[in-house]
Amino acid sequence: MEFIGKREVAELANPGVVSRQLLSPKNSTSRRVTITEVHLEPGASQPRHTHEASEQIWYALSGEGTLLLAEGQERPFFAGDVVRFEDGDVHGLCNTGNGEFVYLSVTAPPIDFGYAYQSVQQHAATADNRENVFEFHDDAPSS
Repeated sequence: MEFIGKREVAELANPGVVSRQLLSPKNSTSRRVTITEVHLEPGASQPRHTHEASEQIWYALSGEGTLLLAEGQERPFFAGDVVRFEDGDVHGLCNTGNGEFVYLSVTAPPIDFGYAYQSVQQHAATADNRENVFEFHDDAPSS
């Protein structure tokens, strides 16, 4: 088991957007997924982009927005909706609501998203010195 304390969660930021890297190559040994919690202020957006070798699943936790898709297409995206983007799919998001838009993103295989953000705030040690990441092994016999 791998435990990641809240101080190990880096926050990546662009104007109006904060992406909390819950499980990433920087704080986990997982080779299968990256999990991020993304917050967009009203009017903020993530421009259209692609991930050539990873798929993403977004689960909208709160708010209302518009998915920005290929060839200028758009689609409404509301709390409770789920969308999956295959490798290479064009995708982005604009918060069109009056409140914060929050979604959970699962990316496989994992990506270090630091390249896409202007600032990074790391609350604790990096993955090379993971003082807040513990591995537990239950060696007790099962009953």
